[in-house]
Amino acid sequence: MSEQIVIFFQIVFIDLVLAGDNAIIIGMVASQFPVDQRKKIIFWGIGAAIILRIIFTLLTAYLLQITGLRLIGGILLLYICYKLYKDVIKNSSNDNENIKVDNSSFLKAITTVILADISMSLDNVLGVAGAARDHYILLIFGLALSIILMATAATLISNWIKKYKWIGWIGLIAILVVAIELIYTDITLFL
Repeated sequence: MSEQIVIFFQIVFIDLVLAGDNAIIIGMVASQFPVDQRKKIIFWGIGAAIILRIIFTLLTAYLLQITGLRLIGGILLLYICYKLYKDVIKNSSNDNENIKVDNSSFLKAITTVILADISMSLDNVLGVAGAARDHYILLIFGLALSIILMATAATLISNWIKKYKWIGWIGLIAILVVAIELIYTDITLFL
């Protein structure tokens, strides 16, 4: 029973750290839209994360064997960092709550969130699955907890970025660190 308690706390800690990454990206992307569209982006971003986490959970054993997957995810996150800098940070001076956002930029925002979900959900699932080992109930708990944390944090972060632009820079740096860490992890496997 004590092993399950240790695993439980490991999963909670992993979720607190890794679900935050997804929430930062979803929150940053959503922050540049009016409130009604912000809610839709958060909904679709979290929905994509749920689907991806279920798929990745089912494929975890296979995915752990693929060398280079983290490198690809890290490169994808570098691209997302550039897009977030261009769309959120650089354009924050032109920000206006009353601006109507066209459907193409809304779809671009959803695409950015889904691309980020692909690379970041994988890390979360691998972390939780690695901690849970053969304890499937704890694995399911960990995935559900990560989704709840992500949903709550994404809404808070998008509201904070709207009020305090400097939080966007912190989020951008956090995503950049994750991207570099993913790339570094795979490069060290090659060497």
